[in-house]
Amino acid sequence: MFPELSLSELKEFGAQHTAKEIAGQPELWLKTFQFMTIVKNELQRFLDPLFNKDNLQIIFTGAGTSAFIGDVLHGIFQKNLHISSKPVATTEIVTHPEYYFLRNIPTLLISFARSGNSPESIKAVELANQFCNDIHHLIITCNSEGHLAKKADPRNSFVFLLPPEANDQSLAMTGSFTSMLLSAILVARLNELHLLETTIETLAEYGRKVLTHYALPLKQAAQLPFKRAVFLGSGIFQGIARESHLKLQELTDGKIICKFDTFLGFRHGPKAVIDPETLMVYIFSNRHYPQLYEIDLVKSIYNGQKGIFGIGISESLIEAVNPELQVFFSEGATKLSEEFLTPVSVLPAQMLAFYKSLFFNLEPDHPSVSGTITRVVQGVKLYPYSKELEEA
Repeated sequence: MFPELSLSELKEFGAQHTAKEIAGQPELWLKTFQFMTIVKNELQRFLDPLFNKDNLQIIFTGAGTSAFIGDVLHGIFQKNLHISSKPVATTEIVTHPEYYFLRNIPTLLISFARSGNSPESIKAVELANQFCNDIHHLIITCNSEGHLAKKADPRNSFVFLLPPEANDQSLAMTGSFTSMLLSAILVARLNELHLLETTIETLAEYGRKVLTHYALPLKQAAQLPFKRAVFLGSGIFQGIARESHLKLQELTDGKIICKFDTFLGFRHGPKAVIDPETLMVYIFSNRHYPQLYEIDLVKSIYNGQKGIFGIGISESLIEAVNPELQVFFSEGATKLSEEFLTPVSVLPAQMLAFYKSLFFNLEPDHPSVSGTITRVVQGVKLYPYSKELEEA
């Protein structure tokens, strides 16, 4: 991915871990699939009785990047499993648990955590146990030694551990995000897991293409003098747009201010942020119907604004629009179901953020000069929840 930078230079620039973790994702996706096939039967024994419960609700949770996984997944689970699903960040659960947990509604809380040591992640599990009579936990984590994995109660919990390579050492989550996302997509398709090996191989092939074909164009884009960036994605890709905006913002230590939105939502006010120093990134669906709206929005931007630079991200080339850089994964027609494009669709933003971080002479492994953001959040004081405290 980074042929112009030697290993010694990556170490010197404080970029060694981030570079390795971004570049290693295609192989990590293959390994994640293998791990899932190993535990499939055991996981099904845990999940099948839950999926057959009347009125089951699924809540996806995590903090920061881990929370955005649920933004992608809730629609996928509802579509594939026909079960009511919603994303709620642990940072929301901890302060307002009564808004999300219902005493007599069976609930599956799916927690995502890279380290499993974030205080809110542990507290969210405790609150779920406190508020729900029928609660179960699926914990998807990258760290076998984290509190979330080690404290899981085997009576109502299943812990899926990602391959060790998923436990990113750099500040920014890259491989951990995409591998946890992929593993949960596979959970929603567990009954057909044996049919998905070719799909995952194609996904890995797409990732390798982005890394090899688009490293230089994305590096050149990172050297442009933009001061803000907007990432657009609709449906399940809104969560990818959200994660993309965070990657660029945190790896540049806030020097680039970023926004995210849906293609249609962007028309309703947020479009005002566009100026000649704004980078626009369009994350396209591979389905014809949503593309109609996505293409219309891109055309409206190019008809009304001058001087902006655009990056399109899609499975195959979309000829109806012509942003300055088009990152597409396949030379042919659509090959993958839309949901399997989500892990690879964040890869260009990770690479762009990496190069922009170097452009600002930051260390991608530790971009926060002041220490404002850390790999595991610090300084959160947790309080016991009680009705008496609420009424005080």
